[in-house]
Amino acid sequence: MNRPVVAVTADSVTATWGVWGAIPAAVQPWAYLTKVTDAGGSPVLLPPVREAVEDVMATADALLITGGADIDPALYGAERDPRTFPPDPLRDATDLAALAVAERRGIPVLGICRGLQVIVVSRGGTLHQHLPAHAPTVPGRHTLRDIRIAPDSMLGSALGTSTTGHCHHHQGVARVGAGLTAVAWAEEDGVVEAAEDPSARFLVGFQPHAEEGGPDSASLFKAFVNAAC
Repeated sequence: MNRPVVAVTADSVTATWGVWGAIPAAVQPWAYLTKVTDAGGSPVLLPPVREAVEDVMATADALLITGGADIDPALYGAERDPRTFPPDPLRDATDLAALAVAERRGIPVLGICRGLQVIVVSRGGTLHQHLPAHAPTVPGRHTLRDIRIAPDSMLGSALGTSTTGHCHHHQGVARVGAGLTAVAWAEEDGVVEAAEDPSARFLVGFQPHAEEGGPDSASLFKAFVNAAC
């Protein structure tokens, strides 16, 4: 049985394993790969190598844009706030190029955390560079937040009208951008937690880290992979 191939964007980091230390590497948390595999897909890492995007995306049936560092504010016409992390130009360029190919080919796209922000920025939207109330309570640990979801949305079809999100971000959507509709909001303050393109086969950006969630978040990955079949 052929499983849909899902391109999963990767980060560039300095990593240590075995006897090797301080080695430049392309990585992504295993949870993303597990969620894709459990949903019936075959994950393939898309490294932050701009020249590889067209060839890798030509073989992909879907694109998962994962979490990561803050997007360069220059990409949405803003000056960098001192609290915005230093940009990763190669990751930004790779993610945006992969998204452009996916949209051109009409294949499903799921953006998680930074992935939502990449989708928004690609459509001319903007971000709040710092939301103190949404910053992680403990760095490296997710904060649980209640989220309200529009029932007549792709996200709502997968998760229902509410969910508890695993959040680890300090930025958020200010303006969603052309062709996108906000479809989920934080219960406590109404900050946009998801946006999607209702005209697309499947194009959803979700701020919480659904790869860390339970059975409800698994249904989001299932809907995403099923859309690629």
